[in-house]
Formats: sequence, C-alpha cells, structure tokens
Amino acid sequence: MGLIDTHVHLNFEAFASDLDDVAAAWRDAGVIHLVHSCVEPSEFGAIRAIADRYPEISFAVGLHPLDMDKWTLQTAADIQRLATSDDRVVAIGEMGLDYYKADDKAIQAEAFEAQLDVAASLDLPVIIHCRDAAQDLANIVRRFQRDRGYSVRGVMHCWSGTPEETQVFLDLGFYVSFSGIVTFKNAHAVKASARLVPCDRLLVETDCPFLTPEPRRKERRNQPANVAHVAAYLADLRGEPMSVLAQQTTENACRLFRLSDRLKAMPLKPVAMNAG
Repeated sequence: MGLIDTHVHLNFEAFASDLDDVAAAWRDAGVIHLVHSCVEPSEFGAIRAIADRYPEISFAVGLHPLDMDKWTLQTAADIQRLATSDDRVVAIGEMGLDYYKADDKAIQAEAFEAQLDVAASLDLPVIIHCRDAAQDLANIVRRFQRDRGYSVRGVMHCWSGTPEETQVFLDLGFYVSFSGIVTFKNAHAVKASARLVPCDRLLVETDCPFLTPEPRRKERRNQPANVAHVAAYLADLRGEPMSVLAQQTTENACRLFRLSDRLKAMPLKPVAMNAG
C-alpha cells in the first residue's frame, strides 16, 4: 500500500526548477497520490497545470487566513466557480483562522464561514489551517453546523494543537493530519496528540516546501517524498507497523477526499519500509 501526502504546495517557487525530479522522488518513495492545497484563488491556474503534468494530483481551492487582504465580496463566489470547473477539485481550502500573526479576527471569521458555506453547498470537505485559534474556530464550526443542519467534513491540517484541542476537533468529526512537526524534538504536545487520534481519523502530510521532518531536517526544502519519514515516525510513536499505518492513512484520505475511483486506475507502489 502506498502513501498519500494530503497537503502540498508544489506551485511555490522552491519547486520551479526541478519538479520532474521531485515527482520521481515521491514515486520512488511510494507516494501514490497528493492533495495540492491552495493559498488563494489566483493560484488555481498554476495548480491545475501541475495536476495536468502529474495525474496522481488532486487539488483544492480556497483562501488562507493570512491572506485576508485578498478577501472581497466576490471571493466566495470565485472559489465556488473554480471548485466546480474541474472534477479534480476534492476540497475547499486551505482556510481557517490564524491569530499568531494577524489581528483581523472579524474578517478571518467572515471568510471562514463563507468558505464553509461553499463547501457545504458543494458537499466537499474542508482543509483547515488553525493557529492559536482553536476555541474560536470550533465555536464557528459548531454554530455553522447548528444553523445549517450540515455536518462539516474536513481535516485539521499540519496539526500542532494540544491533546485537549485535538479531542475537540475529533468530537466535531474532523480528521487530523500530522506533518514533519511531529518529528521535532520539542514537539511534546503534538506527539501526545498524535497518540490520541484514532486510526480511522489519522492523515499524513508534508506541507512542503515547509517543515522538513527528521531525519531530513537539515534540508532547506521539504518535498512529498518525505511524507514517508512522517509516516514512519508516527508508526513508531503509536506502536504500529509502518505497513498498517500506511494502509490506514491512505484509506482515510481516500474516504475523506473521495479518491478511491481516482486511484483504481493507478498502480500502487508500496512505501519503503525503511523510510524512517
């Protein structure tokens, strides 16, 4: 069973010169599918062009909470239009709240709720970015689900929250995805959260080109092949065989993003068991 990297940013400048080599590396590492996230709708054309080159890529469209200067009355409609323009769109995002670097909380909440509405109208999952905002984000989701009568599906991506915060989002029905952060020496709360997540809600990602995991930490640029190191670390942390964790996280990604039909026509290359 291969791995699915559920969060990449291959359109960033860091990959401009050697993306074919990067793709060869992820294939050699047993990565069979990737979900390409979106920071702002203007990236959509570039992301779609990358997916045209590599058939194992699905993608999302949304607006990141640190890009509220690009939020207008038209943005939600633009996201909905783009999401329906290509059947490789499997999610809305990344979206959410980030209180670490920004103080525009009201606008972030407005954009987040509007994108939840788009996702609900299209019955698509959401890719959520949440930093220093767990309580407010959970409250918005609860209110949205109550008012709309719709259970939001999605993933808390690149999760770095406490076990208590993790349980809140598990109770709301979310999947939880771990990146290279879980391999960092002092990421004690993240490790505790990773042990807590049930096997049927666990996902893996790189969030490349950021957050290179151990033992590749000295490499400036992260890449999808390194999701095998994240998975190997998680398997060891949770006391599970790598093969079992790879199969479970792939099944989870297929279920959340409805990827099963896309993968049926593609050969599955086993992930290297010595990835860690």
